[in-house]
Amino acid sequence: MQLTPQQIDEFHTNGFLLLKQFATAQTCDEIRSLAAKHLYEMIEPIESEEEYLQKRSGAKTTRRLRQVYDREPLFAAWMTNPEMRPVLEQLLGEEPRLLLAHHNSIMTKLPLVSSVTTWHQDIRYWHFENDNLLSVWLSLGDEYLDNGLLEFIPGTHKMTFTPEQFDENAAFREDLPQNREIIAKRVHFDLKKGDVVLFHAKTLHYANKNESDEPKISFVYSLRGISNKPIPNTRSDFREVAL
Repeated sequence: MQLTPQQIDEFHTNGFLLLKQFATAQTCDEIRSLAAKHLYEMIEPIESEEEYLQKRSGAKTTRRLRQVYDREPLFAAWMTNPEMRPVLEQLLGEEPRLLLAHHNSIMTKLPLVSSVTTWHQDIRYWHFENDNLLSVWLSLGDEYLDNGLLEFIPGTHKMTFTPEQFDENAAFREDLPQNREIIAKRVHFDLKKGDVVLFHAKTLHYANKNESDEPKISFVYSLRGISNKPIPNTRSDFREVAL
């Protein structure tokens, strides 16, 4: 697949791009079935809601499956899908490298027990020479505001913020007037099974908790441009995959 010039411009202008029905329903169903097994059995490594919220509790509710590339051949096959590579090269402007340190996850928002994902930039977790990084989000089922759909703020990948605009967890503060003006520009689009969203690592995004009766399960992985090296001896200095 090749993007049109208009799609490339849309990504670079807004910091995100929707590709409708990129993955087949069969692929999504097969991934979701395997993911459900890992989630039900709580196969490590996982991130729990309690860990995300920094709460000490004897309970453990799975929020994401980590290190999914090595869990199932089907997961690795999706992350190295040859049809996606030309798209990634167009957006990164160079050869992509699949990051196994960041995202490399199957995300879930379970009914009643999921949490809000606060406004943030993914770059808060990462340590590279520059910000030429993006993520690929696959909807394994329908996603909408009531079950925790991603929302974005266009153009925030190009903005410069001060440290004071973020809290101690690097979440974008909603109590500041200047931040509220930016958040007011939020946008969303409902996702159907097989839809893919590509977004820049500096694009502010958010997701509500799941208020529906069904789990929401999504697949996300991240990439860098080949010239954008990880900083040595940081979390980002980890195993990668050449596509």
